[in-house]
Amino acid sequence: MEYIKRNQIKQNNLPGRIIQKAVGKDGFIKSNRMTMGFAYYSERCGIMEPHHHAEETVYIVDCKGGSVRYGKDINSLNNKTELEPGMILHFKELEWHVFEFNPKGFVDIIFFYGQIHNIRPEEILKMTEN
Repeated sequence: MEYIKRNQIKQNNLPGRIIQKAVGKDGFIKSNRMTMGFAYYSERCGIMEPHHHAEETVYIVDCKGGSVRYGKDINSLNNKTELEPGMILHFKELEWHVFEFNPKGFVDIIFFYGQIHNIRPEEILKMTEN
């Protein structure tokens, strides 16, 4: 068994979020089968751009004034759900989504992918072309 505490995982500051990769290809704990990590969204991270990727499950650890918008493409994120701690969200492969928050709010999640490869859209689309 391997274990780690969240505060021991390196923070990767990206536009609109802070990512901590716990398990997976680039994770603190290496895995060839799954990806798991943490993401934090707040004013100090900036505004996140809508994105899409591999099928994903998200657990809302904590939030204040947080929500998620989602839809079939970047121009039709018409569905909106207010977030609360303890919620589990499931995004279909390549489903567009964006986490948002009110002023002084935040969203803190755990994300899960059932794979370590072909997570980014360009990898998924390249796979379907072959």
